[in-house]
Amino acid sequence: MKKTLILLALGAMSFVTGCEAGSTNSPAAMNNSTNSTMKFPLQRTEAEWRKILTPEQYHVLREAGTERPFTGKYWNTKEPGVYRCAACGEVLFKSDDKFDSGCGWPSFSEIAAQGKVIARDDSSFGMHRTEVLCANCGSHLGHVFDDGPAPTGQRYCINSVSIDFAKGTNAPTWKAEDKK
Repeated sequence: MKKTLILLALGAMSFVTGCEAGSTNSPAAMNNSTNSTMKFPLQRTEAEWRKILTPEQYHVLREAGTERPFTGKYWNTKEPGVYRCAACGEVLFKSDDKFDSGCGWPSFSEIAAQGKVIARDDSSFGMHRTEVLCANCGSHLGHVFDDGPAPTGQRYCINSVSIDFAKGTNAPTWKAEDKK
């Protein structure tokens, strides 16, 4: 019985950290080190980000945090539309590419278009993963794994709080300036 409980606890820990544990090389944590060498089209100070993002959004998008599985508002959304970066409004994913991976976060098999995200190594928590950042503003979105469906084989495991959903095929556009 004791062994079973230990195995269940270890399995639960690996499930949570395997999909979305936070990164130690987040945009906010890096501030002037790596981030100073990575230039993004949309530049803001951390004080400006704190003004326009909710505390939870700031934690995930700027500090590479994560939301708990099965709690985000988009993990089970099935409506047609597009998913935008919650920090800058860049279209990142389409509902056509969203699938139920069972991990508790929105999962996509590919990005909306080439160049919309940046993938970089993440060796936090004693494991190797690939972190996904918005290519426009450098915000942390989640991680990408090589266990997705065909034809890409990719699973972009994204925090709901890091994206905004716009319903329909002609989803309205907005710019980061609109979020002030």
